[in-house]
Amino acid sequence: MEKLVIEGGKPLSGTIRIHGAKNAALPILAASIMAEGVIIIENVPKLLDIEVMLQILIALGCKAEHHGDRVILDSTDIRSSHIPRELMTLMRSSIFLMGPLLARTGEVQVYQPGGCAIGTRRIDLHLKGLEALGADIEERDGMIICRADQLIGAEIMLDFPSVGATENIMMAATTAEGTTYIYNAAREPEIVDLQNMLNRMGASITGAGTDTIIVNGVKHLSTCHYRIIPDRIVAGTLLVAAAATRGHIIIRDVNPAHLTAIIHVLRRSGVQITIDNDIISVSCKERPKALERIVTAPYPAFPTDLQAQIMVFLALSDGMSIIKETIFEGRFKHIGELSRMGADITQDLNCAFIRGVPRLYGNTVEATDLRAGAAIVIAGLAAQGTTIIEQVHHIDRGYEQIDQILSHLGATIHRYSPTSIAKVL
Repeated sequence: MEKLVIEGGKPLSGTIRIHGAKNAALPILAASIMAEGVIIIENVPKLLDIEVMLQILIALGCKAEHHGDRVILDSTDIRSSHIPRELMTLMRSSIFLMGPLLARTGEVQVYQPGGCAIGTRRIDLHLKGLEALGADIEERDGMIICRADQLIGAEIMLDFPSVGATENIMMAATTAEGTTYIYNAAREPEIVDLQNMLNRMGASITGAGTDTIIVNGVKHLSTCHYRIIPDRIVAGTLLVAAAATRGHIIIRDVNPAHLTAIIHVLRRSGVQITIDNDIISVSCKERPKALERIVTAPYPAFPTDLQAQIMVFLALSDGMSIIKETIFEGRFKHIGELSRMGADITQDLNCAFIRGVPRLYGNTVEATDLRAGAAIVIAGLAAQGTTIIEQVHHIDRGYEQIDQILSHLGATIHRYSPTSIAKVL
């Protein structure tokens, strides 16, 4: 397995462009199979999760090419509604194909999806939503089978504003007969992006970005050309990295409105941030102030996907901070790794108590999941000495060549295979 080696202690500096959003690209790739013919999607990052999704689409009978940041997808000859178990176990977002396949073929066969081990992420809301639209659902030998001759619009109240369930129901309802109302819908920008793409294909959907989405069913969808929004989590990660290293960077091709929560938190801690249309400048010259309390919650509140990264920043702040994680019960695994680097963090159930220290120290640590891995990278950038990060494949699921991004901003970071790491050390 590859490893990242970081020589820390250097402030980040420079200008960087943000690549397309993984969490927008995955459901949009899934939605593409609902129209027969060629669809072109721009600003698609080269990530492990994206490549797994494309492998699944090819297994279903699609033709898919990924050149640069463009994906060309032809779903004319879909011949299967069965998603292979070995591919589903690699990525949780494969579940997004349930709604589109059910709408396109009338049947879908899936398994429990894989992904990061950050706590329970049930798919019951997905299944309840599809069942409300008229799907018959059967579980047999670890397989989930959904069938429907014709989906029918319905009123669906989500028990929790699940992003995945909201998107799956939206896609399934797009060609259902009648009107579907999704109440307590998730409000993330990626859902707005999916709505915009589906409407470009001929769907009739309104309300994305609010807690009520209305889908008026149409008979068929057409092909289109679409561009994915920038990745707000990547942008937020780089904002935190610049602040944690006492650097100054400029981020281009970003939507500041998607980053309100993290910008607010950083400003409260003393970080200087200026915004000019799609450009954000961040600078942190002094030791940041601790923050009394941060609580993760569904958008537009502070995102769970930036909780690990902001914890590193607060671990270097002046004073005591508290983070409460309300989304995933298993999303504090990075605490142990940060503690090995000198952080003073204790956990009590879903709360982390962070007493800021003057500095962190390089060590050999592990990326336990995608966002924890990003946090460990930030810690390595800010720490004194050398940090070796193992299990880098987790980070590659959501950050396109993170070592090259950070090298462009002046970091001393290199990627090595197991055979070459010993030569460096």
